[in-house]
Amino acid sequence: MGEVDIVAKDEDTLVFIEVKTRRSNTYGPPQLAVNTSKQIQLSKVALNFLKEKGLEEIKARFDVVAVELNPSGKRIELIKDAFELKYF
Repeated sequence: MGEVDIVAKDEDTLVFIEVKTRRSNTYGPPQLAVNTSKQIQLSKVALNFLKEKGLEEIKARFDVVAVELNPSGKRIELIKDAFELKYF
C-alpha cells in the first residue's frame, strides 16, 4: 500500500511525516514532490495505520520535512499541517 517516512506523536496528535530531499531546485523545492497523488497515497497509509492500531478517534496531521542539499550548504524546513487528509 505504501509507507510513511516517520510516524511521531506531538502531544495528543499523531503526526505522519513525509521527508523529501533535493540536491538542486531544477524541479522546484522538495515539498512540491508531495503532490495530490502522493497526498492520497499517504492518506491511505495513515488511515490503514489508524484502523489497524484502533486509533481512529485520535487527532492526526500530515507534516512535510523539506531538505535541500546544495554546494552552499543544506536547508531543512518543517512544514506542519502541510495538507489535509485526502479521501479517495
